[in-house]
Amino acid sequence: MEERWVLGIWDGHDSGAALIKGEKILVAVNEERLTRRKLEVGFPGLSIEACLKHAGIRPADVGTVAASTTDPAKTLTRLLPSLKEEYYLIRRRKKAPRRADPLRRAFKYRFTELSPNFISRALSRRHLEGRLVGMGFEDFRLELVDHHAAHASAAAACCGFPEALVLTLDGVGDGLCGSLWILRDGALTPFCALPAHTSLGIFFEYVTNLMNMRELEDEGKVMALANYAYPIPDGENPLMDIIGTQGIEIVSPYSSTQMFRRLKEVLWRFPSEQFAYMAQRVIERSIAALAGEALKRTGMKRLAVAGGVFSNVKMNMQLVKIPALERLYVFPHMGDGGLAIGAALAANRTIHGVTACLLTDLYLGPEKIEKIGTAPNFPDTGDIRIRRLDDPAAEAARLILDGEIILWFQGRMEIGPRALGHRSILARPDDRALKDRLNLLLKKRVWYQPFCPSILIEDAPALLETEGQEIRDNRFMTMGFRVRPERLPLMEGVINIDGTCRPQFVDNEEPRYRDLLLHLKKELGFGVVLNTSFNLHGEPMVCTPGEAVAMLRQTGIRHLIMEDVLIENTHAENR
Repeated sequence: MEERWVLGIWDGHDSGAALIKGEKILVAVNEERLTRRKLEVGFPGLSIEACLKHAGIRPADVGTVAASTTDPAKTLTRLLPSLKEEYYLIRRRKKAPRRADPLRRAFKYRFTELSPNFISRALSRRHLEGRLVGMGFEDFRLELVDHHAAHASAAAACCGFPEALVLTLDGVGDGLCGSLWILRDGALTPFCALPAHTSLGIFFEYVTNLMNMRELEDEGKVMALANYAYPIPDGENPLMDIIGTQGIEIVSPYSSTQMFRRLKEVLWRFPSEQFAYMAQRVIERSIAALAGEALKRTGMKRLAVAGGVFSNVKMNMQLVKIPALERLYVFPHMGDGGLAIGAALAANRTIHGVTACLLTDLYLGPEKIEKIGTAPNFPDTGDIRIRRLDDPAAEAARLILDGEIILWFQGRMEIGPRALGHRSILARPDDRALKDRLNLLLKKRVWYQPFCPSILIEDAPALLETEGQEIRDNRFMTMGFRVRPERLPLMEGVINIDGTCRPQFVDNEEPRYRDLLLHLKKELGFGVVLNTSFNLHGEPMVCTPGEAVAMLRQTGIRHLIMEDVLIENTHAENR
């Protein structure tokens, strides 16, 4: 048995698995990509199998398995999976809530605030060991990692900082809504725990729910809608009285259930965009104040963060304004979908003493795409024609410059919530009408939700206001940036109404995608493209070549470039 293999698993919201050996994350995948159910909540059996297959090992070869979160609520859903399945269906609007839903919500949030205890940890351990033994694991060590320790371990191991303050914030996990840690000389030491009963993540989750959106999924829509509100002074914002910070504590005069009722009382008085703006300002001000005070108390100059709250890139923009902060790193798979990686990194640190595991790219999916030939892989039919390309990047750039929307499928799949040039839909960045057509054909987003750009890293300072930032720290769409006024016409299709965007910065990690941007630069003056995830509305990103071709057939898109093959949908319109 090879003792150095560490398998991380997460069996909750956006479940998944990750396999680590030494200082390298070899493979990671979320279960949704394999079951085709967005933000899957089931046990990650398919993800585990995919990780082992990719590494060419058997379950019995794995010496350590790390799993996260053992609080009573999580343990109960392990023992009674029908509970989380029902919540999943209700949350995703697949099933109508029961009439007693308010009481169930109150119970759910009070129950999830409970911390792990001896019984819950023992029951979780027994359940997980049983599932793993059933898959063929033998003589393995099961490490149970605290929810926020897993988030913190991911940020600490991947940030590349010799010392930093580590901050985690999400809704709730293992009785906490967040935590503060000190990273110094490889050691990760707890500094402060933030109890779950006053959670900024739950606050924003409530706001999302009250605006008739899906909590744990549509918080980004709330952030986007906030841009359309009329700004008001923080002193006139009634939500500021509901929750905030004092020093390095999150404080509220309300319990979690009272907070929901209070937000509901405020909601009816304001338009939706104003309510969204007020909620956005609460988390921006509160978290910047908390982080600033923690930096001051610890004397740290660098900050590494993880947890679902940090998917809010507008809030992250406020963090970089903290005077004492020199550098900020946002772990790119910041939500619970990254807990498998975090748990594995925590166990790797504890058992093997490995403290750093830098992410040079996020192309960690389980499959290497074989070279695609002609028949019989994708035989020409009445609706599909294929031909091999000598220069796929040049052909893609030509089609994009000609005004086409193209599907782009390359190599191993990305991990995390963002498409980064391996499972992407690409288009010109300067055409708002093209953006609207993309929305109509494929994405079906709400009108106020923007698309994002991929940008050559060397062109970023000319396009964006990047002063004072080390942009390589956040090159995976984890930070918002303001577009320079003179570049707004070029970025018309990839900006918010307020002139900001959420970019990916492309260096040398993906040569073919970089080559595509270099071809675009010859015509546009800068290497920039509209990049959105390769999926239909409400579905996960495509994983396999077959799924990519199936989506081509379902849409009005004409061209898919897969590795060095052009696949044409002859039934599509020319534009």
